[in-house]
Amino acid sequence: MKTAVPCYYHLDVEVSPERVGQVSRILAAHLRHWDLDNLVVPVCGGAELLLRAIDEHATDKYTSIEMWWNGQHLITAVGGDDRDLRPDQDLRTCLAHIAAMSDGWGCCASDTGSKIIWFSQRARAGQRVPLVPTAPAPSLRHVRQVPRDMPLAARASSAGATQPAPEEAR
Repeated sequence: MKTAVPCYYHLDVEVSPERVGQVSRILAAHLRHWDLDNLVVPVCGGAELLLRAIDEHATDKYTSIEMWWNGQHLITAVGGDDRDLRPDQDLRTCLAHIAAMSDGWGCCASDTGSKIIWFSQRARAGQRVPLVPTAPAPSLRHVRQVPRDMPLAARASSAGATQPAPEEAR
C-alpha cells in the first residue's frame, strides 16, 4: 500500500560509468522503501539515461538527483552545473526517451546557471493512496422515539390483534 506521507530524497554524485549502476540501485532502494515498487523500472531507467548522457557530454561530472513523492506523483530531477551542456542538442535522444516513458517532463535553468531536467510518474488508478475511512455520522437531527409505555408481553399480544387504521393511530 502506498504511503500518503510526502517523501523526499537528495543525492549528490560525481557521474562515472561505474557510478550509474550504483545510483540506480540507491534510487531503487528508496523507491522500495516508500512502497513504490511499480515505479522502480521507469524512474531508474530515466535516471540512468540522464546520468549516461551527462557522463558522455558534460565536462563537469558533479550532479544532484532529487526525488519527491506526494502520494500520487513521483518527480525525479537531475541537475548539473555544466554551463556548456545543451539539453536541446547534446541530450536530444535522451530527452525523447524520457518523454516517451514518463507522464510529464521538463528542463529549466536555475539562478546559478545549472540545468535541471525533471520527469514525473504518477501512481496508476489501482495504486493510489486509499482515503482514510471515517465513521458514518448520523444525518438525522431528530430521532423517533420507540414506544416504551407498553410492556413487551403486551406488545406481543397486541401484534396478533388487528391493527388500527392509519387515521386511528394518530
